Amino acid sequence: EKMYLDHEQEKKRFYSSRILEVEHGCFTPLVFSTTGGMSKETSLFFKRLSEKLSIKTQQQYADTVGFVRRRIRIELLRTCLISLRGHRGRFYEHSLDIDEMDLDFVRDS
Repeated sequence: EKMYLDHEQEKKRFYSSRILEVEHGCFTPLVFSTTGGMSKETSLFFKRLSEKLSIKTQQQYADTVGFVRRRIRIELLRTCLISLRGHRGRFYEHSLDIDEMDLDFVRDS
């Protein structure tokens, strides 16, 4: 609990003033642990987001909470994998063969 609070306060010190002064918005730091836990403010944010989504989509609140948590977990895992192994998406799918590339090399005679 103390770890979450420390990270929340650090993020608030770093981002809060800019968001309040420049963007005229509010700021809620989202703090997660590597074991899947979340801070108190993050938990409140997800509850409020799930409540609004359930009203908008006219779905059960419990189903919406599960959906939001699953989506966040998937996106966090995807982010971790990309940071560990690099992005292997569409950018690399259509790579040229080395013989087809024009690298402006000049051969020595």
